[in-house]
Amino acid sequence: MADKIFKSGFITVIGKPNVGKSTIINSIVGEKVSITSPKPQTTRNNLRAVVTESDYQMIFIDTPGIHTPKNKLGEYMVTSASSTFSEVDVIVMVCDATDKSLSQIDVKIIEKLKDVKKKPVILVINKTDAVKKESILQKIAEYSELYPFKEIFPVSALKKDGIDNLVKSILDSLSEGPQYFPADITADTTMRTIVAEIIREKILLNTNDEIPHGTGVEIIQYKEPKKADGITTIEANIYCEKASHKGIIIGKNGEKLKRIGSLARRDIERINGGQINLKLWVKVKNDWRNSTGILKELGFQ
Repeated sequence: MADKIFKSGFITVIGKPNVGKSTIINSIVGEKVSITSPKPQTTRNNLRAVVTESDYQMIFIDTPGIHTPKNKLGEYMVTSASSTFSEVDVIVMVCDATDKSLSQIDVKIIEKLKDVKKKPVILVINKTDAVKKESILQKIAEYSELYPFKEIFPVSALKKDGIDNLVKSILDSLSEGPQYFPADITADTTMRTIVAEIIREKILLNTNDEIPHGTGVEIIQYKEPKKADGITTIEANIYCEKASHKGIIIGKNGEKLKRIGSLARRDIERINGGQINLKLWVKVKNDWRNSTGILKELGFQ
């Protein structure tokens, strides 16, 4: 009897901001590995999520939303997303079923895809639970005219509808290959990066529209306990661009910052598997998103 074929490969998930790329990856992985929020441009780095089964391993690259950049951070994000095209085995493009018309950003992404040779490109139309069937069929027709996608899948990542069919299509597109990561690994990144992203997610979810993308998180200490049942100490700086933003993040009597810290600590403890002592400081760094030095400190190389 022949040995069972083991497939593996890298899959990049691309699309404009706020179409649900991270939610789709979290649904496939079965746990939270990418931060999500209802605000655009949540993801800033290319984050890798790993799914391993008995006969395959998929490594998903969650990319920043492709948009028109307004600063150096934005330029980094767009370049970071586009650079994955040549490095992967499968490309998954995600669009939003609730968009009333085809966005110019989606058109630009498709133009970039036309330079990709001999790689399967799968289109995912997300958020189908929020629209009528006729609207979905119209979207399929519109996108089919622009690019020869291998397959098109209407899904609701939030409700996990259509996700199994998407995974099957990705698996069919992969070739025989090695197991790149241990079976128990679900994210190819450091705990420092995960912690920073979790803290930033809580800021996104708990502050007003003027705050989110003017904040960055730097982990200045990550000290693990010497004893197995000890407490991990984490200290982090939250950078913002205006003194008024600092006041909003801290909140009256520090209540907003306490809430951000409490929610972040809960998620970190779930991932870390032990108690966390989390300390947060808020600092003003004017126009930090255009500072090459600060961007490097925060991991945007």
